[in-house]
Amino acid sequence: MNKPGLTYNTEKEQIVISEYGRCIQEMIKKLPEIEDREQRTEAARYIISVMVQMNPNIKQSSDYEHKLWDHLYMISGYNLDLDSPYAPPTPIEHQKKPQHIGYQNNTIKYGHYGQYLIKMIEAASLEENDEIREALAYSLAAQMKRDYLEWNKSVVSDQVIIDDLRTISGGRLVIDDEAKLNASGETPAGKAQQPQGKQQQPQQGKKKKKKVPNLKANMNNPNNPAYKKRMQEMGKI
Repeated sequence: MNKPGLTYNTEKEQIVISEYGRCIQEMIKKLPEIEDREQRTEAARYIISVMVQMNPNIKQSSDYEHKLWDHLYMISGYNLDLDSPYAPPTPIEHQKKPQHIGYQNNTIKYGHYGQYLIKMIEAASLEENDEIREALAYSLAAQMKRDYLEWNKSVVSDQVIIDDLRTISGGRLVIDDEAKLNASGETPAGKAQQPQGKQQQPQQGKKKKKKVPNLKANMNNPNNPAYKKRMQEMGKI
Protein backbone atom coordinates (compact mmCIF):
# COMPACT_ATOMS: atom_id res chain seq x y z
CA MET A 1 0.00 0.00 0.00
CA ASN A 2 1.55 3.25 -1.17
CA LYS A 3 0.23 6.54 0.13
CA PRO A 4 1.80 9.99 -0.45
CA GLY A 5 3.89 11.04 2.55
CA LEU A 6 3.44 7.71 4.32
CA THR A 7 6.32 5.24 4.60
CA TYR A 8 6.81 2.15 6.73
CA ASN A 9 10.01 1.06 8.44
CA THR A 10 9.82 -2.22 6.53
CA GLU A 11 10.31 -0.24 3.33
CA LYS A 12 13.38 1.58 4.67
CA GLU A 13 16.97 0.44 4.87
CA GLN A 14 17.62 -2.21 7.49
CA ILE A 15 19.15 -0.97 10.75
CA VAL A 16 22.69 -2.27 11.12
CA ILE A 17 22.88 -1.97 14.94
CA SER A 18 19.43 -1.62 16.46
CA GLU A 19 20.71 -0.27 19.82
CA TYR A 20 21.40 3.13 18.27
CA GLY A 21 18.22 3.49 16.24
CA ARG A 22 17.49 4.69 12.73
CA CYS A 23 18.21 8.37 13.39
CA ILE A 24 21.83 7.66 14.34
CA GLN A 25 22.22 5.52 11.24
CA GLU A 26 20.91 8.30 9.00
CA MET A 27 23.28 10.79 10.64
CA ILE A 28 26.23 8.49 9.98
CA LYS A 29 25.15 8.01 6.37
CA LYS A 30 25.34 11.81 5.93
CA LEU A 31 28.98 12.01 7.09
CA PRO A 32 30.55 11.30 3.66
CA GLU A 33 28.68 14.34 2.28
CA ILE A 34 30.85 16.66 4.44
CA GLU A 35 33.77 17.62 2.21
CA ASP A 36 36.12 19.08 4.83
CA ARG A 37 37.97 16.27 6.69
CA GLU A 38 38.25 18.16 9.98
CA GLN A 39 34.56 19.05 9.98
CA ARG A 40 33.72 15.45 9.09
CA THR A 41 35.80 14.15 11.97
CA GLU A 42 34.25 16.67 14.38
CA ALA A 43 30.78 15.62 13.25
CA ALA A 44 31.75 11.97 13.84
CA ARG A 45 32.86 12.78 17.39
CA TYR A 46 29.51 14.43 18.03
CA ILE A 47 27.69 11.37 16.72
CA ILE A 48 29.84 9.21 19.03
CA SER A 49 28.65 11.27 22.03
CA VAL A 50 25.03 10.78 20.94
CA MET A 51 25.62 7.04 20.52
CA VAL A 52 26.70 6.86 24.16
CA GLN A 53 23.42 8.45 25.21
CA MET A 54 21.41 6.04 23.05
CA ASN A 55 23.23 2.99 24.40
CA PRO A 56 24.55 3.86 27.91
CA ASN A 57 25.17 0.20 28.77
CA ILE A 58 28.19 0.18 26.49
CA LYS A 59 30.06 2.29 29.06
CA GLN A 60 30.30 -0.79 31.26
CA SER A 61 33.03 -2.05 28.93
CA SER A 62 36.57 -0.84 29.59
CA ASP A 63 37.24 -0.14 25.90
CA TYR A 64 33.81 1.24 25.05
CA GLU A 65 35.23 4.19 23.08
CA HIS A 66 37.04 1.81 20.74
CA LYS A 67 33.82 -0.16 20.26
CA LEU A 68 31.87 3.01 19.50
CA TRP A 69 34.27 3.96 16.71
CA ASP A 70 34.07 0.40 15.35
CA HIS A 71 30.27 0.60 15.39
CA LEU A 72 30.47 3.94 13.60
CA TYR A 73 32.45 2.37 10.76
CA MET A 74 30.19 -0.69 10.66
CA ILE A 75 27.01 1.40 10.33
CA SER A 76 28.59 3.54 7.61
CA GLY A 77 29.51 0.48 5.58
CA TYR A 78 33.27 0.90 6.18
CA ASN A 79 33.55 3.84 3.77
CA LEU A 80 34.45 6.72 6.13
CA ASP A 81 37.60 8.79 5.81
CA LEU A 82 38.17 10.18 9.32
CA ASP A 83 40.95 11.03 11.75
CA SER A 84 39.91 8.26 14.10
CA PRO A 85 41.91 7.67 17.33
CA TYR A 86 41.72 3.94 16.56
CA ALA A 87 42.52 1.89 13.51
CA PRO A 88 39.37 1.38 11.42
CA PRO A 89 38.08 -2.20 11.39
CA THR A 90 37.93 -4.26 8.23
CA PRO A 91 34.76 -5.97 7.01
CA ILE A 92 36.42 -9.40 7.19
CA GLU A 93 36.82 -9.16 10.99
CA HIS A 94 33.07 -8.80 11.54
CA GLN A 95 31.70 -10.90 8.69
CA LYS A 96 33.78 -13.98 9.49
CA LYS A 97 31.51 -16.81 10.59
CA PRO A 98 32.38 -18.67 13.79
CA GLN A 99 33.70 -22.17 13.54
CA HIS A 100 31.00 -24.83 13.62
CA ILE A 101 31.14 -26.78 16.86
CA GLY A 102 29.48 -29.83 15.34
CA TYR A 103 26.74 -32.05 16.68
CA GLN A 104 26.89 -35.14 18.80
CA ASN A 105 26.51 -38.37 16.89
CA ASN A 106 25.79 -40.49 19.96
CA THR A 107 22.82 -42.76 19.43
CA ILE A 108 21.07 -44.03 22.54
CA LYS A 109 18.33 -46.63 22.44
CA TYR A 110 16.71 -45.68 25.74
CA GLY A 111 16.65 -41.91 25.31
CA HIS A 112 13.97 -41.36 27.95
CA TYR A 113 16.39 -42.55 30.66
CA GLY A 114 19.18 -40.24 29.58
CA GLN A 115 22.77 -40.88 28.63
CA TYR A 116 24.19 -40.36 32.12
CA LEU A 117 21.84 -42.90 33.70
CA ILE A 118 22.84 -45.45 31.07
CA LYS A 119 26.50 -44.87 31.97
CA MET A 120 25.66 -45.29 35.67
CA ILE A 121 23.98 -48.63 34.94
CA GLU A 122 27.01 -49.78 32.94
CA ALA A 123 29.34 -48.76 35.78
CA ALA A 124 27.17 -50.45 38.45
CA SER A 125 27.08 -53.68 36.45
CA LEU A 126 30.86 -53.96 36.94
CA GLU A 127 30.51 -54.14 40.74
CA GLU A 128 31.70 -57.51 42.05
CA ASN A 129 30.05 -57.38 45.48
CA ASP A 130 26.60 -58.96 45.21
CA GLU A 131 25.02 -56.95 48.05
CA ILE A 132 26.28 -53.61 46.74
CA ARG A 133 25.26 -54.51 43.20
CA GLU A 134 21.75 -55.40 44.38
CA ALA A 135 21.43 -52.13 46.31
CA LEU A 136 22.58 -50.20 43.26
CA ALA A 137 20.09 -52.06 41.11
CA TYR A 138 17.14 -50.93 43.24
CA SER A 139 18.39 -47.34 43.42
CA LEU A 140 18.92 -47.17 39.67
CA ALA A 141 15.55 -48.79 39.01
CA ALA A 142 13.85 -46.14 41.14
CA GLN A 143 15.59 -43.40 39.16
CA MET A 144 14.63 -45.09 35.91
CA LYS A 145 11.01 -45.10 37.00
CA ARG A 146 11.14 -41.37 37.83
CA ASP A 147 12.71 -40.57 34.46
CA TYR A 148 10.18 -42.72 32.63
CA LEU A 149 7.24 -41.00 34.33
CA GLU A 150 8.76 -37.59 33.63
CA TRP A 151 9.08 -38.48 29.96
CA ASN A 152 5.79 -40.33 29.47
CA LYS A 153 3.59 -38.52 32.04
CA SER A 154 1.68 -41.74 32.69
CA VAL A 155 1.77 -44.93 34.72
CA VAL A 156 4.54 -47.40 33.95
CA SER A 157 4.70 -51.02 34.97
CA ASP A 158 7.51 -52.07 37.31
CA GLN A 159 8.12 -55.03 35.04
CA VAL A 160 9.06 -52.68 32.18
CA ILE A 161 11.68 -50.98 34.37
CA ILE A 162 13.03 -54.32 35.61
CA ASP A 163 13.33 -55.69 32.07
CA ASP A 164 15.03 -52.54 30.78
CA LEU A 165 17.51 -52.59 33.67
CA ARG A 166 18.35 -56.24 33.01
CA THR A 167 18.81 -55.57 29.28
CA ILE A 168 20.95 -52.45 29.64
CA SER A 169 23.21 -54.05 32.26
CA GLY A 170 23.67 -57.22 30.22
CA GLY A 171 21.95 -59.33 32.88
CA ARG A 172 24.23 -58.14 35.69
CA LEU A 173 21.63 -56.03 37.52
CA VAL A 174 18.70 -58.31 38.27
CA ILE A 175 15.65 -57.48 40.38
CA ASP A 176 12.97 -59.95 41.43
CA ASP A 177 9.97 -59.71 39.11
CA GLU A 178 7.64 -59.55 42.11
CA ALA A 179 9.48 -56.59 43.68
CA LYS A 180 7.67 -53.31 44.03
CA LEU A 181 9.58 -50.24 42.95
CA ASN A 182 9.01 -46.80 44.33
CA ALA A 183 10.42 -43.37 43.62
CA SER A 184 12.35 -43.17 46.90
CA GLY A 185 14.80 -45.94 45.99
CA GLU A 186 13.89 -48.26 48.88
CA THR A 187 14.90 -51.89 49.00
CA PRO A 188 12.32 -54.72 49.24
CA ALA A 189 12.87 -54.77 53.00
CA GLY A 190 11.67 -51.18 53.17
CA LYS A 191 14.98 -49.72 54.22
CA ALA A 192 16.34 -46.88 52.11
CA GLN A 193 19.90 -47.31 50.97
CA GLN A 194 22.34 -44.94 52.62
CA PRO A 195 25.93 -44.35 51.53
CA GLN A 196 28.54 -46.12 53.58
CA GLY A 197 30.52 -44.00 55.96
CA LYS A 198 29.73 -42.15 59.13
CA GLN A 199 26.28 -42.88 60.45
CA GLN A 200 24.34 -39.82 61.36
CA GLN A 201 23.72 -39.80 65.08
CA PRO A 202 20.32 -38.70 66.36
CA GLN A 203 20.45 -35.24 67.77
CA GLN A 204 19.86 -35.06 71.47
CA GLY A 205 18.15 -32.20 73.17
CA LYS A 206 20.51 -29.37 73.92
CA LYS A 207 21.02 -28.66 77.57
CA LYS A 208 20.32 -25.15 78.59
CA LYS A 209 23.21 -23.39 80.19
CA LYS A 210 22.62 -22.31 83.73
CA LYS A 211 23.01 -18.66 84.37
CA VAL A 212 25.98 -18.02 86.60
CA PRO A 213 25.45 -15.01 88.85
CA ASN A 214 28.02 -12.27 88.58
CA LEU A 215 29.43 -12.45 92.12
CA LYS A 216 31.78 -9.54 91.60
CA ALA A 217 28.95 -7.24 90.58
CA ASN A 218 26.78 -8.44 93.48
CA MET A 219 29.56 -7.83 96.07
CA ASN A 220 29.71 -4.19 95.00
CA ASN A 221 25.99 -3.73 95.47
CA PRO A 222 25.29 -1.77 98.74
CA ASN A 223 21.91 -3.45 99.04
CA ASN A 224 23.52 -6.90 99.10
CA PRO A 225 23.80 -8.31 102.69
CA ALA A 226 27.15 -9.87 101.77
CA TYR A 227 28.44 -6.41 100.82
CA LYS A 228 27.39 -4.95 104.22
CA LYS A 229 28.99 -7.86 106.07
CA ARG A 230 32.27 -7.39 104.17
CA MET A 231 32.25 -3.66 104.96
CA GLN A 232 31.70 -4.39 108.64
CA GLU A 233 34.65 -6.81 108.68
CA MET A 234 36.82 -4.11 107.09
CA GLY A 235 35.67 -1.60 109.69
CA LYS A 236 34.17 0.75 107.16
CA ILE A 237 30.68 0.52 108.63
